[in-house]
Amino acid sequence: MTQRSAYSVHLTPGERVTFGRQARSRVPRSAQGRFDPGSGRFDPVEVIETQSATRLPELVPLRYGRMLESPFRFYRGAAAIMAADLGATPDTGLTVQLCGDAHLLNFRLLASPERHLVFDINDFDETLAGPFEWDVKRLAASFAISARASGFTTAEQDEAVRECVRAYRLRMRELAGMRALDIWYAQDDADSMQALMASSMDKKARRRTAQATAKARTRTHMQAFAKLTADTPEGRRIAPDPPLITPLADLTDTSAAETEKELATVLDQYTHTLSAERQHLLRHYRLVDVARKVVGVGSVGTRCWILLLLGRDDDDPLLLQAKEAQRSVLAAHTGGDDYDNQGRRVVDGQRLIQTTSDILLGWTHVTGLDGRERDFYVRQLRDWKGIARPETMDPPLLNLFARLCGASLARAHARSGDPVAIDAYLGGSDRFDRALTGFAQLYADRNERDFEALGAAVRSGRVTARTA
Repeated sequence: MTQRSAYSVHLTPGERVTFGRQARSRVPRSAQGRFDPGSGRFDPVEVIETQSATRLPELVPLRYGRMLESPFRFYRGAAAIMAADLGATPDTGLTVQLCGDAHLLNFRLLASPERHLVFDINDFDETLAGPFEWDVKRLAASFAISARASGFTTAEQDEAVRECVRAYRLRMRELAGMRALDIWYAQDDADSMQALMASSMDKKARRRTAQATAKARTRTHMQAFAKLTADTPEGRRIAPDPPLITPLADLTDTSAAETEKELATVLDQYTHTLSAERQHLLRHYRLVDVARKVVGVGSVGTRCWILLLLGRDDDDPLLLQAKEAQRSVLAAHTGGDDYDNQGRRVVDGQRLIQTTSDILLGWTHVTGLDGRERDFYVRQLRDWKGIARPETMDPPLLNLFARLCGASLARAHARSGDPVAIDAYLGGSDRFDRALTGFAQLYADRNERDFEALGAAVRSGRVTARTA
């Protein structure tokens, strides 16, 4: 993969345009619509099994069980499979900091440090530098797969994908004309977006959007505290909800001992990655409880802990999440990465892509009793998050959400890549939009076959799946 960036060699605007257009000789825009891995394609179940080998074995069957709920749930857990598919194809060489798992449910409403609600990417476990089109393709395919799950016609599926990719292309053109500092400060404020798009929504859609925004503002750390903890004789503690949430005391002796050793250093080392004033803030809190948490489809089986800290009293909580960071699924297909700490890779990537990151975002490194070194990143567990529910969206509302996601992804890419070169590659026509619409359908077909392959592996006894 070509890792050259137009920014890195200080090209003039005209040279950057030329650089972008030259990428068409490597990968014509129409070629972006092709996907035919042939009979020699890898075994998708083997890819998942290889990934699962580094995870907690007692949770791996739960991961497979979740992936088998639907082709869309499978897709959410199959970033490694798609990375292998994309890595085998020619690329533009127009490098950005990729999200790495840019499916539609990884875009949501978030709180900025200034307590504003913004729309942005929210998952960076796989972030790494790579060709911009890899993120766009993963996002485009997610809309085709989600629309299929909702029973939309092929035409309606295609329209959602086109809306997404067109919004990406048009936003990139806008960003290409902006100053670098203005690009860096650009954000998608929820209130301004709602006002700007009101004309494109009917009354029902406007009401639902307003309700989603209001609900996101209720999802604070205090709401999470009330939901996840309970009063005990020792004070407020994390409430068990096995297997999703398991307090440290309820784990097996081996797991508990390993966790105690890991967590003895997690907070101390993590705080050193924060700025001085945020270290000062954390000194107001003390750690009182820990629990293991089972996280989203793609991350099931990685080590993840909820840390309950209290300040002045039981009504002054802070919930942190320490999540294991493993090597990005993109690394094998981009020449690797330069990070000796995968937690720092996640944090650096998030800060580069996201306009507003958690003020307590940091990373750490621990060695478990088994002697294995593990990297973690730490953040607040929840703070003003609004999660989309595509299964409740009709075609017009899904199209609106597709435009939001496509435009947001373009803004994220422009922060780290060269919007002038990418815009020059995309051009003013809808050729790229149409190509990715075709790709999304082809990949949705492939995803369904991979989903069926995992089901067959479970039925044959090759792997074991269970539900929570």
